[in-house]
Amino acid sequence: MNFPILETERLKLVHITQDYAEKLFEIFSLEEVTKYYGSDSFTSKEEASKLIDMFQKGFYEKRSIRWGMILKKEETFIGTLGLNGLQLKNKKTEIGYELHPNYWRNGYASEAIKEVITYSFCDLELNRIGAVVFPENKASLKLLEKLGFMKEGLLRDYLHQNNQFHHTYMLSLLKREWEENNRRISTP
Repeated sequence: MNFPILETERLKLVHITQDYAEKLFEIFSLEEVTKYYGSDSFTSKEEASKLIDMFQKGFYEKRSIRWGMILKKEETFIGTLGLNGLQLKNKKTEIGYELHPNYWRNGYASEAIKEVITYSFCDLELNRIGAVVFPENKASLKLLEKLGFMKEGLLRDYLHQNNQFHHTYMLSLLKREWEENNRRISTP
């Protein structure tokens, strides 16, 4: 399977290669980005390089897809977005994303997530997209709920980060809910 390049009005979602290691390190070295990510901040570019290798391995093994978010106008790498725990047979996955703080609150995450949701339900024919979110990550919870995700419950001590356990919420969006929501939006 060729890597799926996706586009939105302002973004190009591309395959993350080692060419992006420096930019990826810049993003993942920021505590404000990794605070709710489920892993510690990067301290070396090698960590970014290993993460890119992991993204590529996951794609080739059909277990995940991770896109780099590129601003079309500036050709600037601003973050990543991906499907984790991809199970094509069981028609489900989990979505995850992060942006450089300079690009927060501009609608880029929403724009990219909408495109990946459409790709997931229409091209991959998935039925369920989950999301694991720290309860303190109010911006991400608000964004996902705006996109139709529903809270399913609290996962106690689900992630271990910075030498402590953290609860997370599990949210999900089902294909039929997404289709119904799109019908409502497109009906005059």
